[in-house]
Amino acid sequence: MKRGISFELPNEYGTFLGDVLKPIDIATYSWKIGSGESYKIKNNELNNDLFPDNKKVIEGIDFKRLIENNRYYLIFVELQAHPKGRIVEINNYDEFLRSDCELVLLVVDSCYVSIYCRDISKLEILYNNVLNYGFKGVEYITNENDTRTTLSVW
Repeated sequence: MKRGISFELPNEYGTFLGDVLKPIDIATYSWKIGSGESYKIKNNELNNDLFPDNKKVIEGIDFKRLIENNRYYLIFVELQAHPKGRIVEINNYDEFLRSDCELVLLVVDSCYVSIYCRDISKLEILYNNVLNYGFKGVEYITNENDTRTTLSVW
């Protein structure tokens, strides 16, 4: 069974979260911001945190503006898309399946991305979008090849 997709981002500044998530309506979710380290880019240098420490949840339209209207550098990212106002704690794939969470996106070491998606049709659209952007190492995450024990970057 397909659980998600994995691929590699270029290790550079960009709008990669906006690019990767473009095919889905990200404004319809409440986005839980987990542990991570990512920076906005100003004058071609690292600036403020992309996701401030005091913001653990960002509502959809604000999240959309943030990731589509800024350049940034991702180091570690942990994002979860929940139905609006229905955030729950998710630590592993079994908890993800039992929850209403629609999507989990993880970035490790600036390049390595894993996206878990409940809706198989959305997963296919995300997969094709990532291929169209030319990202490297695009693969499905399946029951057979998923070695991740937690849905966390740490």
